[in-house]
Amino acid sequence: MKLLIEPSNKNKLYLDIVDGVILPLDDLAVESNIYFTLEEIEKISKNYNDVEIFVKINKNLMNNDIDKVRDILIKLDKLKIKGIFFYDLAILQLKKELNLDVDLVWNQTHMVNNYKTCNYYFEKGVKYALLGKEITLDEIKEILEKSKIISMVEVVSRPSVAFSKRKLVSNYLKNEGRALENKLTIKEKITDTFYDVVEDKNGTSFYLNRIMNGTSIIKELFDNECSYIIFREYGLEDNFFQLIIDTKKYILNGCLENDYNDYVDKYKILGDDTNFFFKKTIYRVKKNG
Repeated sequence: MKLLIEPSNKNKLYLDIVDGVILPLDDLAVESNIYFTLEEIEKISKNYNDVEIFVKINKNLMNNDIDKVRDILIKLDKLKIKGIFFYDLAILQLKKELNLDVDLVWNQTHMVNNYKTCNYYFEKGVKYALLGKEITLDEIKEILEKSKIISMVEVVSRPSVAFSKRKLVSNYLKNEGRALENKLTIKEKITDTFYDVVEDKNGTSFYLNRIMNGTSIIKELFDNECSYIIFREYGLEDNFFQLIIDTKKYILNGCLENDYNDYVDKYKILGDDTNFFFKKTIYRVKKNG
């Protein structure tokens, strides 16, 4: 099992203590709080040959993006990066048309939720899949057992739950006659759940306003031969994030049996929110009246 991180500070990428890093590409990635230019990614990939570099291109592409994306994919292919996280199927089509070697990570958020669809994308040439954050641990284990695709599971993060291309925060504040900011915290009335709403040049991202603490499932993921786990730094203090990474590397290097319970207890400070790992999502039709 390997540890990937998505950092929140360009000056602290933890590249000496992790297996790999996810770098969101400027103008072509969303739902991240920092973005990297192609030149920055090239520099990182050349200076850290022993770290797996994944690039995130998860923007829903428009027709006028295609030529730019085509050129970028060709350049990334020459860098020999480990893979590209993609949302828009144009990325898959361009990989085929250009006969590129770079591997792809299926990253269509809520749709990556069953082994049959994972196998379909694998047959289309996709090597990896970032599993949806709305499925249970049992459903994850079923995918690990029955799918040929290499699975990734996000286990520690402030989960991103939705994205809109619209400038929702500034439009709302302007309509209310309030000072413009790029972030709001809102409350969903039915479940009393709080969300951070963050606007940038690409649109508006919605994040759960608490940390998803999946440390308790890592051993089962390890035992079920999950290839990658992902930590996202957004919402965590950098010193604390590094401490989690340091300990995680130790645990993943063969000390699961003896030290795992201590590890889980130690990081209960993250909270006890395990998101959907132990909670099924059930949809019911609402009766009229």
